Amino acid sequence: HVQLVESGGGSVQPGGSLRLSCQTSGFTFSAAWMTWLRQGPGQGLSVVASLSPASTSVHYADSVSGRFTISRDNAKATLYLQMNRLEPEDSAVYYCSTSRSGYPRGQGTQVTVS
Repeated sequence: HVQLVESGGGSVQPGGSLRLSCQTSGFTFSAAWMTWLRQGPGQGLSVVASLSPASTSVHYADSVSGRFTISRDNAKATLYLQMNRLEPEDSAVYYCSTSRSGYPRGQGTQVTVS
């Protein structure tokens, strides 16, 4: 079955950086579009970035474009999100998913910017 395990979250000051990882198993990662989503306090789930299987096509939410970079290592079946110039508004639980709907997704990793 599909397993997605996010890690790398933490607390950081505004302007700082974090790198999230998502270790996957149970499906053909190298053939799958992958997506990072986030859910802030009292907010719904929103797409942060999506990446095509061969990393040839990428989409970012306007709010993170130019600051965040999504990448993948198909040999390791792992998805990454490099987050730079973090802002308090980026505080959220971050999830990786095989779908822009957020289903299925992992348990999430908390990012706090303050």
